[in-house]
Amino acid sequence: MADDKQPGIQETFISHLVELRSRLVKAAFGVLLAFCILFFLWPGPAVLYDFVAKPMVDSLPAGSHMIATGITTGFLIPLKVTFLLAFVVSLPWVLYQIWAFVAPGLYAHEKRLIAPLVISSSLLFIAGTAFSYFLVFGRVFKFINEFAPKSIVITPDIENYTDFVMTMCLAFGTAFEVPIVVVVLVRMGLVSIEKLKSIRAYIIVGAFVISAIVTPPDIWSQLFLAVSMCLLFEIGLLAAPLFARATRAPEPDDVTAG
Repeated sequence: MADDKQPGIQETFISHLVELRSRLVKAAFGVLLAFCILFFLWPGPAVLYDFVAKPMVDSLPAGSHMIATGITTGFLIPLKVTFLLAFVVSLPWVLYQIWAFVAPGLYAHEKRLIAPLVISSSLLFIAGTAFSYFLVFGRVFKFINEFAPKSIVITPDIENYTDFVMTMCLAFGTAFEVPIVVVVLVRMGLVSIEKLKSIRAYIIVGAFVISAIVTPPDIWSQLFLAVSMCLLFEIGLLAAPLFARATRAPEPDDVTAG
């Protein structure tokens, strides 16, 4: 009997690996396609990097410029930025492939959660990166440059700047996923709405601690991120019961009637 079960288990495991490989290939192809469009068609790496560098360039004193210290830095850094933006653009497709891999193990009522989560996760991540670019970077760079001594010329290196921007965008995009975390925790039964409400004060304190860690030493960016996380937590509390009701298992009477 054990020998009969073993081949079936191995075949199931191999089929899951094949499906996982297929989904990863499709996700990678989506990112590659977005990269090729941004690189070869429109708008191009140079224009994309100029857009990313605009908050820093606008905050520099007159006559100051950003510099590239490496021989190939002027080519590789815009290439890195283009790849990052391609990943952000193709994020809905990547998340869909992840959920499509998980979907066969879900019940029909649970599958109704896939599309809203994929769409909302993508929009929240993009909103977080946009928040950091349009509201945080300008204030942070202006705050830092105002404290620089007048005896020095500020010439930021584009490689260090790009690493900083990518880290901040990733941090803000991830922080904006708070409603998704709340919805998933409640839907999986790991924590109740009442419990989350009872520890609201601790979560608010935690939001300010996290914002102090991931943001530069600028009070405005820390305040913006912390307040946004608190508001997103409240949105998650409102959305979690709706998702739970929409994806709950059908009652026995409903199954019998069907």
